[in-house]
Amino acid sequence: MVTPNKSTKNVAILIVVASLGYFVDIYDLILFNIIKKESLDALSIDFSSNETVLFRWQMAGMLLGGLFWGIYGDKKGRVSVLFGSILIYSIANIANAFVTTLWAYKMWRFIAGLGLAGELGAAITLVSELMPIKKRGIGTMIIVTFGALGAVAAFFVSNQGDWLGQIIESIIGTPVANWQVAYIVGGCMGLMLLLLRAGTFESDMFQKIGDQEEVKRGNFFMLFRDKKTTLKYIACIVIGLPVWFVVGVLIALAHRFLPAITGNEHILELIPTKEMVLWSYVGLSSGDLLSGIFSQLMQSRKKVILIYLSSIILIMGLYLYGPIGSPNYYRFLALMLGVSTGYWALFVTNASEQFGTNIRSTVAATVPNFVRGGVLLITWSYEFFETAFNSPLHAAMFIGIICVSVAIWGTLHIEESFHKDLDYYE
Repeated sequence: MVTPNKSTKNVAILIVVASLGYFVDIYDLILFNIIKKESLDALSIDFSSNETVLFRWQMAGMLLGGLFWGIYGDKKGRVSVLFGSILIYSIANIANAFVTTLWAYKMWRFIAGLGLAGELGAAITLVSELMPIKKRGIGTMIIVTFGALGAVAAFFVSNQGDWLGQIIESIIGTPVANWQVAYIVGGCMGLMLLLLRAGTFESDMFQKIGDQEEVKRGNFFMLFRDKKTTLKYIACIVIGLPVWFVVGVLIALAHRFLPAITGNEHILELIPTKEMVLWSYVGLSSGDLLSGIFSQLMQSRKKVILIYLSSIILIMGLYLYGPIGSPNYYRFLALMLGVSTGYWALFVTNASEQFGTNIRSTVAATVPNFVRGGVLLITWSYEFFETAFNSPLHAAMFIGIICVSVAIWGTLHIEESFHKDLDYYE
Protein backbone atom coordinates (compact mmCIF):
# COMPACT_ATOMS: atom_id res chain seq x y z
CA MET A 1 0.00 0.00 0.00
CA VAL A 2 1.21 3.50 -0.85
CA THR A 3 0.99 5.81 2.14
CA PRO A 4 0.63 9.50 1.33
CA ASN A 5 4.03 11.04 2.05
CA LYS A 6 3.46 14.61 1.01
CA SER A 7 3.52 17.22 3.74
CA THR A 8 0.27 18.40 5.26
CA LYS A 9 1.07 21.89 3.97
CA ASN A 10 1.42 20.70 0.38
CA VAL A 11 -1.82 18.75 0.53
CA ALA A 12 -3.54 21.84 1.96
CA ILE A 13 -2.22 23.91 -0.97
CA LEU A 14 -3.59 21.36 -3.40
CA ILE A 15 -7.01 21.45 -1.72
CA VAL A 16 -7.01 25.26 -1.95
CA VAL A 17 -6.13 25.15 -5.67
CA ALA A 18 -8.75 22.47 -6.34
CA SER A 19 -11.38 24.41 -4.39
CA LEU A 20 -10.67 27.62 -6.31
CA GLY A 21 -10.73 25.68 -9.57
CA TYR A 22 -14.10 24.18 -8.79
CA PHE A 23 -15.34 27.63 -7.68
CA VAL A 24 -14.59 28.99 -11.15
CA ASP A 25 -15.95 25.77 -12.69
CA ILE A 26 -19.35 26.24 -11.03
CA TYR A 27 -19.28 29.99 -11.72
CA ASP A 28 -19.07 29.30 -15.44
CA LEU A 29 -21.39 26.30 -15.39
CA ILE A 30 -24.22 28.26 -13.79
CA LEU A 31 -23.50 31.65 -15.30
CA PHE A 32 -25.47 30.97 -18.48
CA ASN A 33 -28.64 30.23 -16.49
CA ILE A 34 -28.25 33.60 -14.78
CA ILE A 35 -27.50 35.83 -17.77
CA LYS A 36 -29.05 33.83 -20.61
CA LYS A 37 -31.96 36.18 -21.27
CA GLU A 38 -29.89 39.35 -21.06
CA SER A 39 -27.21 38.00 -23.40
CA LEU A 40 -29.62 36.56 -25.96
CA ASP A 41 -31.75 39.71 -26.00
CA ALA A 42 -28.60 41.80 -26.54
CA LEU A 43 -27.67 39.64 -29.53
CA SER A 44 -31.26 39.73 -30.91
CA ILE A 45 -31.53 35.95 -30.54
CA ASP A 46 -34.96 34.55 -29.67
CA PHE A 47 -34.81 33.53 -26.00
CA SER A 48 -37.69 31.07 -25.80
CA SER A 49 -36.48 28.86 -28.65
CA ASN A 50 -32.75 28.94 -27.81
CA GLU A 51 -32.60 28.95 -24.01
CA THR A 52 -32.34 25.15 -23.71
CA VAL A 53 -30.48 24.69 -27.01
CA LEU A 54 -27.39 26.55 -25.81
CA PHE A 55 -27.47 24.79 -22.44
CA ARG A 56 -27.55 21.46 -24.25
CA TRP A 57 -24.52 22.41 -26.33
CA GLN A 58 -22.63 23.09 -23.11
CA MET A 59 -23.76 19.78 -21.63
CA ALA A 60 -22.78 17.92 -24.81
CA GLY A 61 -19.28 19.36 -24.48
CA MET A 62 -19.14 18.11 -20.91
CA LEU A 63 -20.14 14.61 -21.98
CA LEU A 64 -17.27 14.38 -24.47
CA GLY A 65 -14.90 16.28 -22.21
CA GLY A 66 -15.51 13.95 -19.29
CA LEU A 67 -14.43 10.99 -21.40
CA PHE A 68 -11.36 12.78 -22.82
CA TRP A 69 -10.06 14.24 -19.56
CA GLY A 70 -10.75 11.09 -17.57
CA ILE A 71 -8.71 8.89 -19.91
CA TYR A 72 -6.00 11.54 -20.19
CA GLY A 73 -5.77 11.76 -16.41
CA ASP A 74 -5.16 8.02 -16.06
CA LYS A 75 -2.58 8.01 -18.84
CA LYS A 76 -0.70 11.28 -18.32
CA GLY A 77 -1.52 12.45 -14.82
CA ARG A 78 -4.16 14.18 -12.74
CA VAL A 79 -2.38 17.55 -12.42
CA SER A 80 -2.17 18.07 -16.19
CA VAL A 81 -5.93 17.57 -16.40
CA LEU A 82 -6.57 19.95 -13.51
CA PHE A 83 -4.83 22.85 -15.21
CA GLY A 84 -5.50 21.92 -18.83
CA SER A 85 -9.23 21.99 -18.22
CA ILE A 86 -9.00 25.32 -16.37
CA LEU A 87 -7.10 26.85 -19.30
CA ILE A 88 -9.69 25.75 -21.85
CA TYR A 89 -12.79 26.91 -20.03
CA SER A 90 -11.12 30.21 -19.12
CA ILE A 91 -10.35 30.97 -22.76
CA ALA A 92 -13.89 29.90 -23.76
CA ASN A 93 -15.41 32.19 -21.13
CA ILE A 94 -13.54 35.24 -22.38
CA ALA A 95 -14.33 34.42 -26.01
CA ASN A 96 -18.00 33.95 -25.11
CA ALA A 97 -18.15 37.58 -24.03
CA PHE A 98 -17.53 38.71 -27.60
CA VAL A 99 -19.83 36.45 -29.63
CA THR A 100 -22.16 38.12 -32.11
CA THR A 101 -24.03 35.13 -33.59
CA LEU A 102 -25.97 32.13 -32.34
CA TRP A 103 -23.49 29.78 -34.05
CA ALA A 104 -20.54 31.36 -32.20
CA TYR A 105 -22.45 31.22 -28.91
CA LYS A 106 -23.09 27.49 -29.42
CA MET A 107 -19.45 26.82 -30.30
CA TRP A 108 -18.02 28.55 -27.24
CA ARG A 109 -20.58 26.99 -24.90
CA PHE A 110 -19.52 23.60 -26.30
CA ILE A 111 -15.80 24.37 -25.83
CA ALA A 112 -16.47 25.68 -22.34
CA GLY A 113 -18.23 22.40 -21.59
CA LEU A 114 -15.19 20.46 -22.79
CA GLY A 115 -13.00 22.38 -20.36
CA LEU A 116 -15.43 22.28 -17.44
CA ALA A 117 -15.55 18.50 -17.66
CA GLY A 118 -12.03 17.92 -16.34
CA GLU A 119 -11.43 19.98 -13.22
CA LEU A 120 -13.65 18.26 -10.66
CA GLY A 121 -12.70 14.68 -11.54
CA ALA A 122 -8.99 15.47 -11.43
CA ALA A 123 -9.33 17.33 -8.12
CA ILE A 124 -11.34 14.58 -6.44
CA THR A 125 -8.98 11.87 -7.70
CA LEU A 126 -5.88 13.72 -6.46
CA VAL A 127 -7.33 14.41 -3.02
CA SER A 128 -8.68 10.87 -2.63
CA GLU A 129 -5.27 9.39 -3.43
CA LEU A 130 -3.25 11.82 -1.30
CA MET A 131 -5.20 11.99 1.95
CA PRO A 132 -5.49 9.33 4.66
CA ILE A 133 -8.41 6.93 4.27
CA LYS A 134 -10.54 8.32 7.08
CA LYS A 135 -9.93 11.97 6.13
CA ARG A 136 -10.22 12.00 2.35
CA GLY A 137 -13.93 12.77 2.59
CA ILE A 138 -13.04 16.00 4.38
CA GLY A 139 -10.85 17.12 1.48
CA THR A 140 -13.54 16.54 -1.13
CA MET A 141 -16.13 18.15 1.15
CA ILE A 142 -14.05 21.35 1.27
CA ILE A 143 -13.59 21.39 -2.51
CA VAL A 144 -17.26 20.96 -3.37
CA THR A 145 -18.61 23.12 -0.55
CA PHE A 146 -16.45 26.08 -1.51
CA GLY A 147 -16.86 25.41 -5.22
CA ALA A 148 -20.65 25.60 -5.05
CA LEU A 149 -20.30 29.22 -3.94
CA GLY A 150 -19.11 29.99 -7.47
CA ALA A 151 -22.78 30.19 -8.43
CA VAL A 152 -23.30 32.83 -5.77
CA ALA A 153 -20.36 34.78 -7.16
CA ALA A 154 -21.85 34.52 -10.66
CA PHE A 155 -25.08 36.08 -9.38
CA PHE A 156 -23.34 39.02 -7.72
CA VAL A 157 -20.94 39.67 -10.61
CA SER A 158 -23.87 39.68 -13.05
CA ASN A 159 -25.53 42.37 -10.90
CA GLN A 160 -22.41 44.47 -10.32
CA GLY A 161 -21.23 44.77 -13.90
CA ASP A 162 -21.29 48.56 -14.15
CA TRP A 163 -18.11 49.38 -12.24
CA LEU A 164 -16.38 46.20 -13.40
CA GLY A 165 -17.35 47.12 -16.95
CA GLN A 166 -15.71 50.50 -16.58
CA ILE A 167 -12.46 48.84 -15.51
CA ILE A 168 -12.58 46.40 -18.44
CA GLU A 169 -13.48 49.20 -20.87
CA SER A 170 -10.44 51.18 -19.73
CA ILE A 171 -8.26 48.16 -20.51
CA ILE A 172 -9.67 47.02 -23.86
CA GLY A 173 -11.02 50.38 -25.05
CA THR A 174 -14.49 49.03 -25.86
CA PRO A 175 -17.74 49.34 -23.84
CA VAL A 176 -18.99 46.02 -22.47
CA ALA A 177 -22.44 45.01 -21.19
CA ASN A 178 -23.07 43.36 -17.82
CA TRP A 179 -23.38 39.88 -19.33
CA GLN A 180 -20.05 40.33 -21.12
CA VAL A 181 -18.42 41.45 -17.89
CA ALA A 182 -19.62 38.29 -16.15
CA TYR A 183 -18.02 36.04 -18.79
CA ILE A 184 -14.75 38.03 -18.82
CA VAL A 185 -14.44 37.94 -15.02
CA GLY A 186 -14.92 34.16 -15.04
CA GLY A 187 -12.24 33.69 -17.66
CA CYS A 188 -9.77 35.94 -15.86
CA MET A 189 -10.31 34.14 -12.55
CA GLY A 190 -9.48 30.85 -14.25
CA LEU A 191 -6.33 32.21 -15.89
CA MET A 192 -5.11 33.52 -12.54
CA LEU A 193 -5.38 30.00 -11.12
CA LEU A 194 -2.77 28.80 -13.60
CA LEU A 195 -0.21 30.80 -11.61
CA LEU A 196 -0.69 28.35 -8.72
CA ARG A 197 0.42 25.34 -10.74
CA ALA A 198 3.85 25.29 -9.04
CA GLY A 199 2.24 24.35 -5.73
CA THR A 200 0.70 21.11 -6.98
CA PHE A 201 2.01 17.57 -7.43
CA GLU A 202 0.99 14.11 -8.59
CA SER A 203 -0.26 11.40 -6.27
CA ASP A 204 2.12 8.59 -5.31
CA MET A 205 -0.46 5.99 -6.30
CA PHE A 206 -0.48 7.26 -9.88
CA GLN A 207 3.31 7.59 -10.06
CA LYS A 208 3.70 4.05 -8.75
CA ILE A 209 2.15 2.56 -11.90
CA GLY A 210 4.13 4.80 -14.27
CA ASP A 211 6.65 2.14 -15.32
CA GLN A 212 4.37 -0.90 -15.12
CA GLU A 213 3.53 -1.57 -18.74
CA GLU A 214 1.35 -4.56 -17.87
CA VAL A 215 -1.14 -2.28 -16.09
CA LYS A 216 -3.72 -0.88 -18.48
CA ARG A 217 -4.38 2.76 -17.74
CA GLY A 218 -7.40 4.81 -18.76
CA ASN A 219 -9.04 2.01 -20.73
CA PHE A 220 -12.68 3.12 -20.71
CA PHE A 221 -13.88 -0.25 -21.98
CA MET A 222 -12.57 -1.94 -18.84
CA LEU A 223 -15.67 -0.56 -17.16
CA PHE A 224 -17.76 -2.85 -19.35
CA ARG A 225 -15.67 -6.02 -19.11
CA ASP A 226 -18.36 -7.92 -17.20
CA LYS A 227 -21.91 -7.44 -15.97
CA LYS A 228 -20.94 -6.74 -12.36
CA THR A 229 -18.49 -3.95 -13.28
CA THR A 230 -20.90 -2.43 -15.77
CA LEU A 231 -23.76 -2.33 -13.27
CA LYS A 232 -21.48 -0.78 -10.64
CA TYR A 233 -20.42 1.96 -13.08
CA ILE A 234 -24.03 2.65 -14.10
CA ALA A 235 -25.01 2.74 -10.42
CA CYS A 236 -22.34 5.37 -9.72
CA ILE A 237 -23.79 7.55 -12.50
CA VAL A 238 -27.49 7.34 -11.68
CA ILE A 239 -26.91 8.31 -8.03
CA GLY A 240 -26.23 11.87 -9.21
CA LEU A 241 -29.23 12.28 -11.54
CA PRO A 242 -31.52 13.93 -8.94
CA VAL A 243 -28.96 16.69 -8.37
CA TRP A 244 -29.08 17.81 -11.96
CA PHE A 245 -32.81 17.24 -12.24
CA VAL A 246 -33.22 19.80 -9.45
CA VAL A 247 -30.60 22.20 -10.90
CA GLY A 248 -31.46 21.75 -14.58
CA VAL A 249 -35.25 21.58 -14.33
CA LEU A 250 -36.78 22.70 -11.03
CA ILE A 251 -34.43 25.67 -10.59
CA ALA A 252 -33.26 26.57 -14.11
CA LEU A 253 -36.86 26.52 -15.39
CA ALA A 254 -38.35 28.26 -12.36
CA HIS A 255 -39.74 30.90 -14.72
CA ARG A 256 -42.08 28.19 -16.01
CA PHE A 257 -42.99 26.68 -12.65
CA LEU A 258 -43.60 29.69 -10.44
CA PRO A 259 -46.42 31.20 -12.56
CA ALA A 260 -48.06 27.74 -12.80
CA ILE A 261 -47.67 27.12 -9.05
CA THR A 262 -48.95 30.52 -7.92
CA GLY A 263 -51.30 31.38 -10.77
CA ASN A 264 -49.56 34.76 -10.87
CA GLU A 265 -47.81 35.75 -14.11
CA HIS A 266 -46.11 38.65 -12.33
CA ILE A 267 -44.38 36.48 -9.70
CA LEU A 268 -41.19 36.53 -11.80
CA GLU A 269 -40.93 40.29 -11.33
CA LEU A 270 -40.60 39.63 -7.61
CA ILE A 271 -38.38 36.54 -7.76
CA PRO A 272 -36.59 36.01 -11.10
CA THR A 273 -35.01 32.69 -12.02
CA LYS A 274 -31.51 33.93 -11.25
CA GLU A 275 -32.53 34.48 -7.63
CA MET A 276 -33.76 30.91 -7.46
CA VAL A 277 -30.36 29.82 -8.81
CA LEU A 278 -28.61 31.92 -6.17
CA TRP A 279 -30.56 30.47 -3.24
CA SER A 280 -30.36 26.91 -4.51
CA TYR A 281 -26.55 27.08 -4.67
CA VAL A 282 -26.29 28.66 -1.25
CA GLY A 283 -28.27 25.62 -0.12
CA LEU A 284 -26.18 23.20 -2.17
CA SER A 285 -22.97 24.52 -0.61
CA SER A 286 -24.48 24.19 2.87
CA GLY A 287 -25.77 20.72 2.03
CA ASP A 288 -22.34 19.59 0.83
CA LEU A 289 -20.80 20.78 4.07
CA LEU A 290 -23.43 19.01 6.16
CA SER A 291 -23.27 15.78 4.13
CA GLY A 292 -19.50 15.67 4.60
CA ILE A 293 -19.84 16.16 8.33
CA PHE A 294 -22.60 13.55 8.62
CA SER A 295 -20.56 11.11 6.56
CA GLN A 296 -17.58 11.49 8.89
CA LEU A 297 -19.79 11.06 11.97
CA MET A 298 -21.68 8.06 10.57
CA GLN A 299 -18.56 6.71 8.78
CA SER A 300 -20.73 5.95 5.79
CA ARG A 301 -21.37 7.54 2.43
CA LYS A 302 -24.35 5.39 1.42
CA LYS A 303 -26.50 6.13 4.47
CA VAL A 304 -26.12 9.88 4.08
CA ILE A 305 -26.88 9.76 0.34
CA LEU A 306 -30.10 7.81 1.03
CA ILE A 307 -31.19 10.41 3.59
CA TYR A 308 -30.61 13.21 1.07
CA LEU A 309 -32.51 11.38 -1.69
CA SER A 310 -35.50 11.01 0.60
CA SER A 311 -35.44 14.73 1.37
CA ILE A 312 -35.53 15.60 -2.36
CA ILE A 313 -38.92 13.90 -2.75
CA LEU A 314 -40.34 15.73 0.26
CA ILE A 315 -39.14 19.21 -0.72
CA MET A 316 -40.01 18.71 -4.40
CA GLY A 317 -43.57 17.89 -3.35
CA LEU A 318 -43.78 21.08 -1.28
CA TYR A 319 -42.33 23.13 -4.13
CA LEU A 320 -44.70 21.84 -6.81
CA TYR A 321 -47.87 21.08 -4.85
CA GLY A 322 -47.51 22.82 -1.50
CA PRO A 323 -49.43 25.89 -0.33
CA ILE A 324 -48.97 29.10 -2.29
CA GLY A 325 -46.61 31.42 -0.48
CA SER A 326 -44.74 34.70 -0.68
CA PRO A 327 -41.58 35.28 -2.74
CA ASN A 328 -39.55 34.63 0.42
CA TYR A 329 -41.28 31.26 0.75
CA TYR A 330 -40.05 30.25 -2.70
CA ARG A 331 -36.59 31.56 -1.95
CA PHE A 332 -36.61 29.30 1.11
CA LEU A 333 -37.79 26.32 -0.96
CA ALA A 334 -34.99 26.98 -3.49
CA LEU A 335 -32.55 27.02 -0.58
CA MET A 336 -33.91 23.71 0.74
CA LEU A 337 -33.88 22.11 -2.72
CA GLY A 338 -30.21 23.03 -2.83
CA VAL A 339 -29.56 21.56 0.61
CA SER A 340 -31.30 18.31 -0.40
CA THR A 341 -28.98 17.94 -3.41
CA GLY A 342 -25.88 18.67 -1.33
CA TYR A 343 -24.65 15.11 -1.48
CA TRP A 344 -22.69 15.94 -4.66
CA ALA A 345 -19.37 15.73 -2.81
CA LEU A 346 -20.23 12.28 -1.47
CA PHE A 347 -21.48 11.20 -4.88
CA VAL A 348 -18.24 12.12 -6.68
CA THR A 349 -16.01 10.81 -3.87
CA ASN A 350 -17.93 7.55 -3.75
CA ALA A 351 -17.56 7.05 -7.51
CA SER A 352 -13.79 7.60 -7.37
CA GLU A 353 -13.51 5.06 -4.55
CA GLN A 354 -15.29 2.26 -6.40
CA PHE A 355 -12.51 1.54 -8.94
CA GLY A 356 -8.74 1.00 -9.06
CA THR A 357 -5.97 3.57 -9.54
CA ASN A 358 -5.45 2.76 -13.24
CA ILE A 359 -9.05 3.68 -14.11
CA ARG A 360 -9.97 6.04 -11.22
CA SER A 361 -9.51 9.32 -13.10
CA THR A 362 -11.64 8.01 -15.96
CA VAL A 363 -14.43 7.18 -13.53
CA ALA A 364 -14.11 10.38 -11.49
CA ALA A 365 -14.30 12.53 -14.64
CA THR A 366 -16.92 10.64 -16.62
CA VAL A 367 -19.41 9.91 -13.83
CA PRO A 368 -20.25 13.52 -12.84
CA ASN A 369 -20.13 14.68 -16.45
CA PHE A 370 -22.37 11.88 -17.68
CA VAL A 371 -24.77 13.04 -14.98
CA ARG A 372 -24.46 16.64 -16.17
CA GLY A 373 -24.87 15.44 -19.73
CA GLY A 374 -27.90 13.51 -18.52
CA VAL A 375 -29.60 16.90 -18.29
CA LEU A 376 -30.10 16.52 -22.05
CA LEU A 377 -32.26 13.43 -21.56
CA ILE A 378 -33.92 14.83 -18.44
CA THR A 379 -34.96 18.11 -20.11
CA TRP A 380 -36.14 16.33 -23.26
CA SER A 381 -38.19 13.95 -21.12
CA TYR A 382 -39.60 16.81 -19.10
CA GLU A 383 -40.67 18.69 -22.23
CA PHE A 384 -42.28 15.54 -23.66
CA PHE A 385 -44.30 14.85 -20.52
CA GLU A 386 -45.16 18.51 -20.06
CA THR A 387 -47.01 18.24 -23.36
CA ALA A 388 -48.38 14.77 -22.57
CA PHE A 389 -49.71 15.77 -19.12
CA ASN A 390 -50.50 19.33 -20.20
CA SER A 391 -48.93 20.39 -16.91
CA PRO A 392 -45.37 21.47 -16.06
CA LEU A 393 -45.94 20.45 -12.43
CA HIS A 394 -47.08 16.88 -13.15
CA ALA A 395 -44.27 16.41 -15.68
CA ALA A 396 -41.64 17.62 -13.21
CA MET A 397 -42.94 15.41 -10.40
CA PHE A 398 -43.03 12.36 -12.68
CA ILE A 399 -39.45 12.83 -13.94
CA GLY A 400 -38.24 13.69 -10.44
CA ILE A 401 -39.64 10.48 -8.95
CA ILE A 402 -37.96 8.44 -11.71
CA CYS A 403 -34.59 10.15 -11.10
CA VAL A 404 -34.74 9.62 -7.34
CA SER A 405 -35.89 6.00 -7.71
CA VAL A 406 -32.98 5.00 -9.95
CA ALA A 407 -30.60 6.90 -7.63
CA ILE A 408 -31.84 4.86 -4.66
CA TRP A 409 -31.27 1.68 -6.66
CA GLY A 410 -27.74 2.84 -7.51
CA THR A 411 -26.93 3.68 -3.90
CA LEU A 412 -28.10 0.28 -2.68
CA HIS A 413 -26.18 -1.49 -5.44
CA ILE A 414 -22.68 -0.10 -4.75
CA GLU A 415 -20.34 -1.02 -1.92
CA GLU A 416 -19.72 1.17 1.11
CA SER A 417 -16.34 2.79 0.43
CA PHE A 418 -15.71 4.94 3.52
CA HIS A 419 -12.94 2.68 4.89
CA LYS A 420 -11.75 1.35 1.51
CA ASP A 421 -8.02 1.28 0.65
CA LEU A 422 -7.61 2.80 -2.81
CA ASP A 423 -4.17 1.41 -3.60
CA TYR A 424 -5.10 -1.32 -6.09
CA TYR A 425 -5.48 -1.84 -9.84
CA GLU A 426 -8.31 -3.11 -12.01
